[in-house]
Amino acid sequence: MSSIIIHKGGIQDLEIIQNIGRQTFSETFAENNSEEAMKTYLEESFSTEKVKSELNNPDSYFFIAWEEDIPVGYLKLNSGAAQTELKDDTSLEIERIYVKKSHHGQKVGQLLYNQALETARSLNKSYLWLGVWEENLRALNFYRKNGFEEFGSHTFRLGDEDQTDLMMKKILD
Repeated sequence: MSSIIIHKGGIQDLEIIQNIGRQTFSETFAENNSEEAMKTYLEESFSTEKVKSELNNPDSYFFIAWEEDIPVGYLKLNSGAAQTELKDDTSLEIERIYVKKSHHGQKVGQLLYNQALETARSLNKSYLWLGVWEENLRALNFYRKNGFEEFGSHTFRLGDEDQTDLMMKKILD
């Protein structure tokens, strides 16, 4: 494996973010959800209008992991009003750490998480928080290993099904 480089993403990376988002969400969740629910979610969540709006939001931050000239994952962070729930000015939300399945186990997620930590510190945030599906054991283990603790849950709707996301946070020193 060549080295992974993390670069800040911008509007010029719209299609890259859409493609990684669709691919990684499918790789992670398709076997546990109906084809119709997945199709609808992917169309809505990664539509050009939605991703463009997210990229243009000054309170959202995107970082793309590159292996040479191939994008292999990305990170989406939200502060202030861009946060999906807490909207606490002292926090930074990790909305997505998405890594292609081909690069699982190669520390890409850790590099993206390290970028989230660095960003939170540079923005003088007190803590990081996120929501993760209770059945996504790989992600839960990753966040626990990095010092996150559960503090609640919320419902994530995919198609006709309600799923439970565990809310987790990490207080920063």
